[in-house]
Amino acid sequence: MIKSFFKTGRFRHYLNYLIIVVLLVVFSVMSLSGGMKSSSQYLLEKIAISMILAVSLSILVGFLGELSLGHAGFMCVGAYLGGKVSVLLSSLLGEGIVNLIISLIVGGICAAVCGIIVGLPALRLKGDYLAIVTLAFGEIVKSLFLNSSDASFGGALGLKTPRFDRNTLFIIAFILVLITLAVIQNVLASRHGRAVTAIRDSEIAARATGINVTEYKLLIFAMSAFFAGIAGVLFSFSNQNIQATKFGFNYSIEILVMVVLGGMGSINGSLIAAALITFLNVKLATVLTGNMAVLQNLIYALVLIIIVIYNNAPFLAAFREKYTLHNLWTKLFGHRAEHRRDDEKSWARIPTKINMDELLSVDTTPEDNRAVRLDGDKPDAPSASDKERSK
Repeated sequence: MIKSFFKTGRFRHYLNYLIIVVLLVVFSVMSLSGGMKSSSQYLLEKIAISMILAVSLSILVGFLGELSLGHAGFMCVGAYLGGKVSVLLSSLLGEGIVNLIISLIVGGICAAVCGIIVGLPALRLKGDYLAIVTLAFGEIVKSLFLNSSDASFGGALGLKTPRFDRNTLFIIAFILVLITLAVIQNVLASRHGRAVTAIRDSEIAARATGINVTEYKLLIFAMSAFFAGIAGVLFSFSNQNIQATKFGFNYSIEILVMVVLGGMGSINGSLIAAALITFLNVKLATVLTGNMAVLQNLIYALVLIIIVIYNNAPFLAAFREKYTLHNLWTKLFGHRAEHRRDDEKSWARIPTKINMDELLSVDTTPEDNRAVRLDGDKPDAPSASDKERSK
């Protein structure tokens, strides 16, 4: 059973889960044994948050085909409301896992409600107009929390939230990454996911086939906003102070860059791009300090330009096709030929196929209407007894 599981290629659907679990186990052992620095733990927290954000935006931009520039706004809602709940519950439940779970649920639900509210204009707006609406939503949310009172959400100084244990927070964050992947990939693999991609390809054709476009658009907007709110709550537990200025337009663009660089409609690509971009940002901010800090955005932009050129330049097409992870996997393990031989749906294994020479040798002329037999002799005339029998 396990052998057939690998031969048929079904393991590829679970490869991202396997890689994340293996890395999580390795990093967890290092962290719990004291062999990991706090800076590395903070980097893993940031990577997990970016993965959730990138995957949640990918279903909206890559699969539904709607351009959103307000993803940081949904994250801001989850961070502030979930962080406020954690502050209120810290005196009753402490700063443990129960507080975190309740805050995650509240922050995710509040962000999902905002996603439905923003999704309503999406029923009539598309393209640049929808991008402007989502951008305006993000700026409105940021302005509201920025100008709030000190007693409510901290105002310009920000909201102080409890700090979760750094040794275990990144473990919980990556578990939430796995949950996000499981929910989103199962939805996309179902008939609901096929309906969403049909809306992306042609909304008019989707309506003509009976797909409820309104329902699916609101569903995807709510789902995307929910997981963005989850990422916001993780952000509030990862930092001791939440400031609305961190959830501006530039952060929404950064999340969108993760989705675009990873490939539109590619969940695995969004995961890889989120990890690389977050790692690059954190390392540049760590290395370039003092007067060199002005070079951070310059180097970051140059790296992004190089990646875009590599992914889209026509003169690099042959190089990209030759040196891919799939080809490397095939050279190392040789699963391609084995998979083709053992594919039960391949043409070579279909028992009902007819060879071309057999098809050409079949005589389709009715027997009674044949003028000449295959040996060249004329057919015998029917006898009187045959005529009588036929009557």
